[in-house]
Amino acid sequence: MAEQSVDVLIEGGKATAAPPLGPALGPLGVNIGQVVVDINKKTADFKGMQVPIKVTVDTKTKAYEIKIGTPPAASLIKKEAGISKGSGIPNKEFMADLKIEQVIKIANMKADKLTGKDNEMRVREIIGTAQSMGILIEGKPAQEILKDLSPWRKQIQSGKSELSAEELKKLEEEKKAMQEQLAAKHAKEETEAKQIAESMKGKTRNAIKARMIEAGISDTIMNKYLPADDKK
Repeated sequence: MAEQSVDVLIEGGKATAAPPLGPALGPLGVNIGQVVVDINKKTADFKGMQVPIKVTVDTKTKAYEIKIGTPPAASLIKKEAGISKGSGIPNKEFMADLKIEQVIKIANMKADKLTGKDNEMRVREIIGTAQSMGILIEGKPAQEILKDLSPWRKQIQSGKSELSAEELKKLEEEKKAMQEQLAAKHAKEETEAKQIAESMKGKTRNAIKARMIEAGISDTIMNKYLPADDKK
């Protein structure tokens, strides 16, 4: 059986017969319109994301197989959480909150790329990634959820991953509130760091740093206002 493959990168749910897909498939004699429809069905959950696609065609029978690659788990988590980046201090500053249904959805999408042998193990992998990004799960730090998944075990085993419009709206409101609180926290730290740097002008870097640490200023903001390293 002679086969030829076409590898392209497309936006989920938005494949068309235009380049790069159409011209690559044309010489292989397949029904391009049907291939596009099938790809869009398979990639509907990846809207807004670039997805690797491989179309393998039997050049004799014109039968084809579509294989969908998946973006990294972190990218899927950011999309589901509606954020552009994770937290710089994941154990202290939280960017968003995911429901267990959203975690299950991501685990299902990455099922063939995860090492877990069952739904629960795969969900644990996704929660672990969320933990490293400063994402809460069901309103709690991810490490707490990992200690006891029993309240959601039945749901995880079933693979249920749908959320109601009301639940999605509530999550969006929670995310907005969390990000506003985080922005206010950072603004306060900026003001305090600037005041400490000005009031201790001429002091050693280590002395100023110690004072900023005592004030609870994060490393990212602290480094903006600390003087250059002390000369030896």
